[in-house]
Amino acid sequence: MTQPYLTVHELLRLDADAAVDTIIDAIRDMTHYRLARRGAVVAVSGGIDSSLTVKLCALALGPEHVIGLLMPERESSEQTRRLSRLAAESAAVQVEEEDITAVLDACGCYAQRDAAAASVIPGYGPGWRCKLVGARVLESGAAGPYRLVAEGPDARRADVEPPIDVLRRIVAASNFKQRVRKMREYYHADLHNYAVAGTSNRMETELGFFVKQGDGAGDLKPIAHLYKTQIYQLARHLGLPDELLAVAPTPDTYPLEHDAEEFFFALPLAVLDLCLFCRNHRCSREETARVTGLTPGQVDRALADIAAKRAAAEYLRAQPLLVETAASAPPPP
Repeated sequence: MTQPYLTVHELLRLDADAAVDTIIDAIRDMTHYRLARRGAVVAVSGGIDSSLTVKLCALALGPEHVIGLLMPERESSEQTRRLSRLAAESAAVQVEEEDITAVLDACGCYAQRDAAAASVIPGYGPGWRCKLVGARVLESGAAGPYRLVAEGPDARRADVEPPIDVLRRIVAASNFKQRVRKMREYYHADLHNYAVAGTSNRMETELGFFVKQGDGAGDLKPIAHLYKTQIYQLARHLGLPDELLAVAPTPDTYPLEHDAEEFFFALPLAVLDLCLFCRNHRCSREETARVTGLTPGQVDRALADIAAKRAAAEYLRAQPLLVETAASAPPPP
């Protein structure tokens, strides 16, 4: 990889004061006038996206009208638990913490996932931990199939490519975590006449790194137009704690340690930000290579992966389909 012509920070830099003011005004308008709600609920995970979202909501609505909802479960890392509370407390919002382990147990989240893993890993059972890992685009030339990586209590490791039916069982069971959390968010929203503020950024929204009717749901999405680099810029501008800025993004979905890059994005996030920006601004292959520091061949592979993820995300972003559209429905009486 050659030295980038422009750094990701130079190309994506915002007027931070203006960007914050615009978002704050929009949160107030969407919450109070368009949604007619008194405040907001934000699921706080300890990651930079939810940390920035809860801070922006506190600035827009007043911290007394924002609930920072922490929802750990038995597989959450200690770092996630600690950083979630740090993010909510740094925004000075009301903090509610609910352990969702019992609900996930009742749904069969852990049992279904572990049964699927045991079907392809001999000896997999109590004490084992697992994660899903995707191929690195720049190294392999394609996102490729997911691999199931597991570690036993005796430190024995397994690394297999699960058949598609096993992969789907693991993903379907794991998605209970995001959907249960969203259910609890809406409980608190209904209880207080609040809106649910989603925490997805532009990279996640465009490429489909969210669970439909799970973390992808929300009444307003204050940072969905921002690239990941811009999220960090605004977080620094607003003085979020250094510890929140330093942590690597992770979905914290699987018990074995993993990050968002190896699980889904398949590219370094700063490089992916630039590739996505260049793609959205119709930059040429050569311009994209110069800006990112990639070779033209790597640019082709990165853009092909982006295109494939965007296509798959169409289903995730789609609204419910109706037999009759508003235009063809009869007028109200």
